[in-house]
Amino acid sequence: MARGFNRLAIVLLCVLICECSWFEEGRCSTVSYDHRALVIDGKRRVLLSGSVHYPRTTPEMWPEIIRLSKEGGLDVIETYVFWNNHEPERGQYYFEGRFDLVKFVKTVQEAGLLVHLRIGPYACAEWNYGGFPMWLHFLPGIQFRTNNAIFKNEMKRFLAKVVNLMKEERLFASQGGPIILAQVENEYGNVESSYGQPGELYVQWAAKTAVSLNTTVPWVMCAQGDAPDPIINTCNGFYCDQFTPNSPSKPKMWTENYSGWFLSFGYPIPYRPVEDLAFSVARFFEYGGTFQNYYMFLSMFSIVLYVVQYFGGTNFGRTAGGPLVATSYDYDAPIDEYGFIRQPKWGHLRDLHKAIKLCEEYLISSDPTLEKLGRNLEAHVYYKSSNSCAAFLANFDSISDARVTFKGNEYFLPAWSVSILPDCKNVVFNTAKVVSQRHPAENAFTRSTSTHEVSLATSDWSWYQEYVGIWGTNSFTKSGLLEQINTTKDTSDFLWYSTRYVNSTEDRDGFLNVQSMGHVALVFVNKKLLGLGYGNHDDEKFSIAQRISLEEGINTLDILSMMVGLQNYGPWFDVQGAGIDEVVLAGFMNGNRDISSQNWTYQVGLKGEHLGLDKISLANSSYWSHGSSLPVANSLIWYKTTFLSPQGKGPLALNLSSMGKGQAWVNGHGIGRYWPAYLSPPTGCTENCDYRGNHDSSTCQRKCGQPTQTLYHVPRAWVHSGENLLVLHEELGGDPSKITVLTQTDAEVICSVVSEDDPPPVDSWKPNTNELVSRQSQPEVRLACSDERRLISSINFAGFGNPGGNCGSFVPGDCHADMSSFVRKACVGKKGCSIPVMTESEELDDGLCSGLVKRFAVEAVCS
Repeated sequence: MARGFNRLAIVLLCVLICECSWFEEGRCSTVSYDHRALVIDGKRRVLLSGSVHYPRTTPEMWPEIIRLSKEGGLDVIETYVFWNNHEPERGQYYFEGRFDLVKFVKTVQEAGLLVHLRIGPYACAEWNYGGFPMWLHFLPGIQFRTNNAIFKNEMKRFLAKVVNLMKEERLFASQGGPIILAQVENEYGNVESSYGQPGELYVQWAAKTAVSLNTTVPWVMCAQGDAPDPIINTCNGFYCDQFTPNSPSKPKMWTENYSGWFLSFGYPIPYRPVEDLAFSVARFFEYGGTFQNYYMFLSMFSIVLYVVQYFGGTNFGRTAGGPLVATSYDYDAPIDEYGFIRQPKWGHLRDLHKAIKLCEEYLISSDPTLEKLGRNLEAHVYYKSSNSCAAFLANFDSISDARVTFKGNEYFLPAWSVSILPDCKNVVFNTAKVVSQRHPAENAFTRSTSTHEVSLATSDWSWYQEYVGIWGTNSFTKSGLLEQINTTKDTSDFLWYSTRYVNSTEDRDGFLNVQSMGHVALVFVNKKLLGLGYGNHDDEKFSIAQRISLEEGINTLDILSMMVGLQNYGPWFDVQGAGIDEVVLAGFMNGNRDISSQNWTYQVGLKGEHLGLDKISLANSSYWSHGSSLPVANSLIWYKTTFLSPQGKGPLALNLSSMGKGQAWVNGHGIGRYWPAYLSPPTGCTENCDYRGNHDSSTCQRKCGQPTQTLYHVPRAWVHSGENLLVLHEELGGDPSKITVLTQTDAEVICSVVSEDDPPPVDSWKPNTNELVSRQSQPEVRLACSDERRLISSINFAGFGNPGGNCGSFVPGDCHADMSSFVRKACVGKKGCSIPVMTESEELDDGLCSGLVKRFAVEAVCS
């Protein structure tokens, strides 16, 4: 053992006592770690993991999402635990529906995968209030995430609640369950310095508390450089290849590799090219483990854990954090918001995972040996014996391609790429060569050849117009402007600030200046809309300056302050305020007058909320108005209609591009906040982003100058045959008659493009044998329908040479051989097919094709 190694860590490195009984789903396992990796049952293996957050989808969708994750090459599913929804009131727990944590973990286990449970209980996750329940904020004397006894008592109580629930259901690995890892806190190292010494003491306490819960599996703290033994500190980021744990006894682990980035209202859509994502993963495994070789049993296998946001999902209802985080949490993940695989990202990563698995016996047998191959060129070699090895060849130059010589052979390395050689000789995968199947568009509803869209233009609409200002007997009056969150306690997005101003002179014209801490505000003078103001995700503060003409005598001023998700990140985020903090009448002959400190009357929420207009029980209520002329472009108005569910089993989407800002419900289920009226900036986007070079959240963006989100996910489980109720609360003004309901039908376009110099398919190799299944060396075009119920029904294009265009718009090039007939015979009527790339064809013109690296492109339809 290493000198000075913590005794508790030694316990974890030893075989854990396994108190488990055999049962149908699995058997008990011991989980520990050494300097290199996690160790399960005394063996090392390579494991790949992905994040799937259970409440961002529905239980009906869980099995399919998990199945696709497994088919994509994952071994582990990672999820946060969301305290605010599991304990909405202190001591009152909820683990049902989308929040049935036990069912989710068991669903993962039934699929044969493992679980990393990130209990926190702080999650961040762009989730409302970072996952903290609002009642926690109002406990006297509390301070979050620091050495505060009140907070620590509540945190320990919830940690114990979750751990005990998992134990009762026998879900930890030592009980035969799938949970092999647990996380306490989350990214606290990013903010710890703001809390001073109490923050350091809190970290020590959190670690000790977690270990005391006796989960029998290791605990991790992500982005926590001072994580105490035996807690493993892990890396979060776009790149983690250079990360080193804080102890030579801990493995090098990556808990968050960002497959894209989250979406905020008023911003373009961020995305991450799959070539860069694959590069970051390959580099992490290239540097696999650590350079230390402490407490390593050579007879063991090693677990190298890599985690990517694999499925983002949807922020239903008011669960989105803030400020201004959008309802879609798609995250440009390999499985999109609707549960469909996103190509080529899913397929390219699947092939990467297969390539890494081919190197497994080498990755577990040694630390890597570095060989310099040139400027920005290197190889990391893993040896199982002196004459048996696997290698990663890397070109980390962001501009120049290169040719390198490695062990007597020459290899071409595109810029910003890694080649994987499971036998130190043959390249089975290069991160920059995307040969995976792809779709003609990113969105599940635009890549279908026959998306079904139902217009609600002729629907029977009803409406309810909100009252401006104070509407209920539960209003109250206070001197001065109140902070919004402490006033509403997050029971509503809305708070009315209302007052009167007596104008007794002829001086009627001037300006009204309103300052707000965020997020949105509507200003009404004498019950007429005067102005609108709003912030953005990075700076929620804003001001409104509007010219006004006051009437002689009494004038009313009503300001509706609106929240768009509570802050979820940063030091002391829990005490960050919101709402109106200054109101000034300016530019009048008698000078400026600050009316902030006068008496204001407050009303929490809207009357429609109080009545429950979103509920099915009020669908036929007399509150709703009806007439031949539908009012449009009205602020603060509720709309109601019904629609028939489109045929099929796939998810639905509401196209709300004709609306302004508000919330939507289908059959009483909160679809989320919408805000199509908030356009992203007009510049800064590119549809064809260069993957080369370090990537961050703003490197690649789409849809500048357009609404951030127009399609809103409606899970199929939330609709039924017959009429379905749609309710919207429109805050700014829109036209509901232009709303449409979309669903993806049975037809889908799929494409594959392979070059003749691409490597052969990864799965043509036998794992851990250095041998090809067959000695054919050609790459292959591979097609597979994403839905198992579909078959390839037709071929739209099949050409060999230099085809132009992209998936959905291929055209023959100057060098062209038509392969349509051949591909039809090989593929039509099948769920999938593979066709080796030819090296020559009589149809090709030698002059036009001379010197070209030819490509084989196929576009097919599944139905």
